[in-house]
Amino acid sequence: MLRNVPTYELYGEKAGGKPDFWVHCETIASRSRLHHFEIRLHRHESFFQILYIASGSGEAMFQGLWHPIRPRSVITVPQGIDHGFRFSRDIDGLVITVLSSHLKAAPGDRSRLGAWMAVPHLTALDPDDPDAGHIAACLMRLGREFQHRRAGRNDLLESYLTSALLLTARLSSKFHNDETAANENERRIEVLHGLIQQHFRAHEPASFYARALNVSPTHLNRIVRAATGHGAHELIARKLLDEAKRELVFTSGSVQVIAYRLGFSDPAYFSRFFLRQVGLTPRAWRLAERAKLGV
Repeated sequence: MLRNVPTYELYGEKAGGKPDFWVHCETIASRSRLHHFEIRLHRHESFFQILYIASGSGEAMFQGLWHPIRPRSVITVPQGIDHGFRFSRDIDGLVITVLSSHLKAAPGDRSRLGAWMAVPHLTALDPDDPDAGHIAACLMRLGREFQHRRAGRNDLLESYLTSALLLTARLSSKFHNDETAANENERRIEVLHGLIQQHFRAHEPASFYARALNVSPTHLNRIVRAATGHGAHELIARKLLDEAKRELVFTSGSVQVIAYRLGFSDPAYFSRFFLRQVGLTPRAWRLAERAKLGV
């Protein structure tokens, strides 16, 4: 039985390092070369990882088993999963580390995508499949965009990431062959997530989203609860809360500035909302989280 598996943000960097990203991208070789191309067993408690293998080979360790790594493939690693890698010295590709709370679906939620993301996958990219080509292109574009701080950078990074992740899930045999094929309610949930991402700062009520989806608020609540385990109002509030937490930890803005950025006209109301959801004021939570991270 394996014990004392270390927890890292990036491999070799203990949790507690400076939390200065929601997404990080680097070449696989740049980090694995520092460790003689062997990444020993470890885990990430708050981060989801995507590895794009352009060329080279190796092995991936998940759940005590080694799996072959082949060129033109994507490896997805959920948070909290013990994993390790051995790479050939000619390995070429990218490793992308994403704050899990920033993802379109939470690993382990009741959606098919969430269930797929909760388990590690090695997905081959067929060179004759247009979707596979698009995945590779998105991940390479993400890597190039990450290196620069140009206008629209975050929106583009998020767009490339979402496209690559959704298409990879679609290509994955387990996801693709799932007997519970996408139905109307699943499509509505996908649209709902997009609408919430677009409008959460406007604090629109659940009825607004129900009208946009052409269903009653009661029916919207029913399908959201079936898919996620939460009501529609809860889902909207969770998005607002996730963004608030990300701003508090990953930016230097004051609580008042963050409140206004999140669409609250009254910072005091933002503090009450946060306290009701978390049990701590925004300032107290920020101090506690930064103390854990040693910054």
